[in-house]
Amino acid sequence: MNRKTIYAALVTVLLALFGAVVTPNVRADQENKKTVMTFSQPIEIPGQILPAGTYTFKLLDSQSDRHIVQIWDADGSHLITTVLAINNVRLKPTGKTVVKFAERSGDNPEALKAWFYPGDNFGQEFVYPRQRATELATESNNSVPAISDESAPVDLNTQVVQVAPQEQPAAEPARTTTVTETPAPTPGPVATPVAEPTELPKTASSLPLIALIGVVSLGLAIGLKRFSS
Repeated sequence: MNRKTIYAALVTVLLALFGAVVTPNVRADQENKKTVMTFSQPIEIPGQILPAGTYTFKLLDSQSDRHIVQIWDADGSHLITTVLAINNVRLKPTGKTVVKFAERSGDNPEALKAWFYPGDNFGQEFVYPRQRATELATESNNSVPAISDESAPVDLNTQVVQVAPQEQPAAEPARTTTVTETPAPTPGPVATPVAEPTELPKTASSLPLIALIGVVSLGLAIGLKRFSS
């Protein structure tokens, strides 16, 4: 056996050994979709808000067909939470990790909607508590998967429903008040005040007084005549 043959054999053995060491890790990442992601701002996930930072996402090793996502800290040593997801299909896979967010209102953190592993045409769409799913559906005008019963523990038997956007109530029309003007009463004839007399009215004529004076004068004349005779 010449040197070239020995060299080729050694290379083949080394490559085989390298493949035996590397392949299990690659397969493991493909199965659990382990992905390390860094977020520059807080994000919302089902049930809580994650501060800005680095996190490890991977699927729980489960024999069921449920999609259960585990979220760990940066080095994967501390489990932060476990959330339920459903299958989300995309038409064009990409060679990098893709995450989608739901539309947010105001200054609220963006809500994580779906996560796609590189090269896959399907991903994980996160399932939110029903009340929050209703809010997200209304804000984004898209249906959002939700846990049907929030009081029940999340397990393999958890029922997932699609929450449709709710119609916003129409704005109440401005109330208008009708004012009926009452016409002012037409002024009636104005009574002209009658000036009161400054002298009392005469109630009898002066004839009785003149007759009385005549009788008195006649009496005086007769008296004087008798006195003089």
